Amino acid sequence: MSESLQDIARRLVVPQKGILAADESSGTIKKRFDTIGLPSTEENRRNYREMLFGATKAMHDHISGVILFDETIRQNAKDGTPLVKMIEDAGSLPGIKVDMGAIPMVGFPGETITEGLDGLGKRLAEYRRLGARFAKWRAAIAISKVLPTSGCVYANAHALARYAALCQSEDIVPIVEPEVLMDGKEATHDIERCHAVTEEVLRVVFEELVRMRVDLTAMILKPNMVVPGKDSGQVVGADEIAERTVAVFHASVPTVVPGIAFLSGGQGDEEATANLSAINRIKGLPWKITFSYGRALQAAALKAWDGKDANVEAGRAAFLHRAEMNGLATLGEWSEAKEKVAA
Repeated sequence: MSESLQDIARRLVVPQKGILAADESSGTIKKRFDTIGLPSTEENRRNYREMLFGATKAMHDHISGVILFDETIRQNAKDGTPLVKMIEDAGSLPGIKVDMGAIPMVGFPGETITEGLDGLGKRLAEYRRLGARFAKWRAAIAISKVLPTSGCVYANAHALARYAALCQSEDIVPIVEPEVLMDGKEATHDIERCHAVTEEVLRVVFEELVRMRVDLTAMILKPNMVVPGKDSGQVVGADEIAERTVAVFHASVPTVVPGIAFLSGGQGDEEATANLSAINRIKGLPWKITFSYGRALQAAALKAWDGKDANVEAGRAAFLHRAEMNGLATLGEWSEAKEKVAA
């Protein structure tokens, strides 16, 4: 008997595990490879992801699912094994990014709308045949003195809801990602402003999900944490971030949603782990709360690997370390002392 969408959603948010976001676009992966002086060729991208997916202990113990890019879900490892099979053999679920990226929203200066709904049903059916059990769609919401506008929030929420409904119709669990961006230098982009905007965005997103008849028990929310703008100058501790983030969820996220998997959103590696752990120390949460990190899981591994075959095990060791630390954070048990001992 095949697993239900609810079963898959629950598997993605089991304690001590989280989701590896390995769905970088060609432009994003090039920027990351530029930091180690490595050309962004198809072979190098394949080798890098094979290095990550072949980290057996990290994958088996701490990665519940992997979000892939269109190129990656079709690739094979050096020995001919499909990368999807490598992920499955490690006990993780393959997933796929299906949005086509954010473009400027006509009539709304400084704001974007995410494209990709045209033909999405057919693409989802193909991805399901290729092994994808879940998908991801990201909407980006900017903050400034006058942003976001209600028009931008509604348009992106509606697109997220239509995407989620299409996923479920093709037997794929949707990850719904409305990201309120950390970017913003204005003093007004403080944690209070992020709190208010995030709460409103999530409220509208769930209104649209319900309107589009999405089964909330068969989806995962991938939001930002409530943090100040990274250039606002405001310094806030992990406990306040945790308290505000959970307050937003209580105000906006139905308790039937099985899990919340945070994006790191530009936070530092340890910062993202510390904040996740602080959130999970709060008692009585009705949702499973975990991570869906990209750069915050991969940056150390990429640096250690450095594009060299001789460094594959070093890259995997660095990946395992960050995966273990975030696994502890899903239990609320991470600490700086454990970080240093395990390093």
